[in-house]
Formats: sequence, C-alpha cells, structure tokens
Amino acid sequence: MADITDLGIAGLRDGFRAGEFSAREVADAFNGAVAAGRVLNAFIAETPDHAIAAAEVADRARASGELRPLSGVPLGIKDLFCTAGYQTTAASHMLEGFVPQYESTVTAQLFAAGAGMLGKLNMDQFAMGSSNETSAFGNVISPWRVAGGNAPLAPGGSSGGSSAAISARLVPAATGTDTGGSIRQPAAFTGISGIKPTYGRCSRFGIVAFASSLDQAGAMAHDVRDCAILLEAMSGFDPKDSTSLDVSVPKWESGLSSDLKGKKIGIPREYRVDGMPAEIDALWQKGIDCLRDAGAEIVEVSLPHTHHALATYYIIAPAEASSNLARYDGVRYGLRELPDGANLQDMYAATRAAGFGAEVKRRILIGTYVLSAGFYDAYYNKAQKVRALIARDFEDAFRQVDVLLTPTAPSAAFALGEKSADPLEMYLNDVFTVPASMAGLPAMSVPGGLDSRGLPLGLQIIGRPLDEQGVLNAGLAIEERAGFTARPEKWW
Repeated sequence: MADITDLGIAGLRDGFRAGEFSAREVADAFNGAVAAGRVLNAFIAETPDHAIAAAEVADRARASGELRPLSGVPLGIKDLFCTAGYQTTAASHMLEGFVPQYESTVTAQLFAAGAGMLGKLNMDQFAMGSSNETSAFGNVISPWRVAGGNAPLAPGGSSGGSSAAISARLVPAATGTDTGGSIRQPAAFTGISGIKPTYGRCSRFGIVAFASSLDQAGAMAHDVRDCAILLEAMSGFDPKDSTSLDVSVPKWESGLSSDLKGKKIGIPREYRVDGMPAEIDALWQKGIDCLRDAGAEIVEVSLPHTHHALATYYIIAPAEASSNLARYDGVRYGLRELPDGANLQDMYAATRAAGFGAEVKRRILIGTYVLSAGFYDAYYNKAQKVRALIARDFEDAFRQVDVLLTPTAPSAAFALGEKSADPLEMYLNDVFTVPASMAGLPAMSVPGGLDSRGLPLGLQIIGRPLDEQGVLNAGLAIEERAGFTARPEKWW
C-alpha cells in the first residue's frame, strides 16, 4: 500500500471504507507530516486535536455503518475561514488572537460531512497578494525547487499555504478562496488542481471579507476528482449569505467524464499577450491537443475587453477592500493600539498602522481614493461599466462554445523577493485569472507540464455560470492526457 500521506480525498475515503486503515491512522500520519513540514511555514496554527477527534468519530461510524461523505478525511483550512474555538487571523496582526465563537458555513458543512481539520493555513494578509509574502506570520515556501538550485520559491497567493501543503503532502486537500485568481494561480505554481466555482455557489458567511462581489470559496486538491468531491461538500444555499445562490448542488464526482465529443472549446485570442514566454504558448497548445484528442472541437473566440480586466479589477477590489476593512478600528475586536493620551482618532490611526501590512495599506489607500467624491465617477463607476462589458464578452463567447481554455499564469513560480519590490509586476500574475472572477464564472487550474527549469505550469478552464461539471470534465480530459505525475523532491 502507498504511504497514507500520498493519498488524496478519494483514496483516503475509499481505503478507509474498505478497512485498509483506520481514520486514526490517517489523522496520525498527516499530523506527523504537518509537524515534519514546518520549515515550509504553510500553517499559522496546527490543530491535531481536531483531526484526531474527527477520526475517532469516523472509526466509530464505520463500526456502526453510519459513515458520512468525508469520514476519515482530514483537511487543511485556509485561515480566512472562521473556525469556532480556533484562532482565525486572515494572516494579519490585526486579527492575531481572534478566536471566533461561530463557524463559517463552508467549514461547518465540511465538518458535518465528517472531515477533520489539520490546521489553519497561511496566506497573503487579508487575501491580498500573489506570492504569500504579505502574511504577518512570514512567507510560505514552496516545496518545489528549480532543478539544480535551492532558492526558495513563491507558492503563489493568496492561498499559498493551501497549495504548498497539498503539494508537499502535508494535507490531502484544502479550502481556498479566490478573488482574482487566489486558488488558480497557486495551484498552477505548485502542480496541483484548484477550482473556483460560480460566484454564490459557496457561502461567504464566516469568511473574512476582502472584496465582497468577487470573493468565492473553492477547492484545492491533488487532482480533478478530489476537487469535485470537496467542492460538492462545500457548496449549497445559505440564507445567512445574501449572495448565496438558491440552486441544487449537482453530484459532480459521479458526473465526471473525460469524453468531450460534441463539445466546443474556445481559445480567446486576446489571451495571447505580447511577450508571452514560448513555454506558456507551447503549454497552451498542449492543452488544445489534449482536448481535441478527447473529442472536442477547437474554436477561436474573442473577448475584446480582456485587456481592461486587470485595471478594472484593481479599482473594484481595492474599493471594496477599503469598505470592508473599515471595521478594523480597535473598538470591537482584534488589535487595539492606544498610545498614552490618545483620543479616538489617534487610536484608529495607531491600530491600523500596526495591524495592517504594507500591501493591505496600499490597497486601502487605492480604494479610498477611487471612492472619494472627486473620483468616484471617473474611476469606480467607470470600472463597474467595464466589468459589465467583460461579463458580456463571456456571454457572447459561450453562445459559440462550451468552455474556454487559457494558461493559468504568465510564468512558472518565481523566487521569493523577486517581484515584491514592484507591485505592478506582482499584479500582472493575475492577468489570465482576473477576467473570470470579474464575471463570476467557474474556473479551474490543472497542471499541464513542467517548464525548462522543472517547475509546474497550469492550464485554466473557464465555464458558463453554474457549469462546474463542464469545467471539471474538461480538466479531467487534460489531466488524463497530459500525464502530469511530477512532484517536488523532498528537501524539508
């Protein structure tokens, strides 16, 4: 039998049910892996007690024949999800020490499905970043290395702790959140799969907000099947979230099929950006060939407003962040800095200066600027109009095709510190992922191959609203044909 920590959700679920191992053995194995992998800094808090308690419940349930969908499966939870009785920080000093008295809807559903929690995963502070270098708890280090080198690499962001922990086999799967690519880009950087569902599929209740019209929880795992299993358990209508969609949750795992006969795959010409590395272009062609081999017809389409998407995103997302983060004032909860002789305004200023990192402050300032009286119409209103045009482009494209195929990121993982001095260069990491977020569409990254330095590269599939099945099926077709089996060599 393979090492328990090499197994994903399906392997653990099925092996546990078949009696190949106990849930307690699974929990102990992964708790040991988490402890052994601390050099990666993927966790802000470890919760071995939670994983063990869930495992003991699962073992009793197997004996009584009352198993639940995720019985015997421990997970990593991104530290943006509130977990009752366990610290939730959003990787910020502002919320350090905050222990929620309530559970996010997503984690409540996962725990009700039988899953245990191995710990709270590190991330970019308040989900703002593309490299996991903005965390108040230090950088997450990718388990990957350039062939023949030992420079620490970025695991992507903001869900970098999730991607690193899965790739390093510290967890079998994890929750992530995606605002402009924060599931898909780190998945591409670390050679795993990750899916952002349609906006509203997963409840946002109990998730620390960044940009409320964009934030969406999703699944990150070793492969497409595991993503389908996890997303199915996470999704569903929640009356506590006004943006939650009151629609049934399909059986995505049982609906998986890599036969794409009769399907049309769109290739957006605007994604062929100037200066695209030859390796990314070759990867894209490999993805096209995989989907054609699966029986699909390839159709070139146009998304004419794509080149406005990144600028539009970096107006709308900071504006919403400026509004959402105003609640952190030192009065009700979280950090409070109260200098001697300070008045209320002094306390606000001191608390926010100490509690927010540089990138969070940058985005708050941008957002406050574009929402100010003199610039609201010139920036924010105009950005909302362009967002509508971007969504209309996708609507037009989906009249011709079933899903779209693009690269996930413009490059493989870069070294920690390589782009942190230039915010604009860092923001360009989101150039391929942002448009789908702006339109609220389901989108997934699957590994497609390695670059010349031996680092993973990802392919992105974008689908119609609520067509996660189509996205997963196209992802499965690529997964089966690309034959990606690479994993990082263990150095930690």
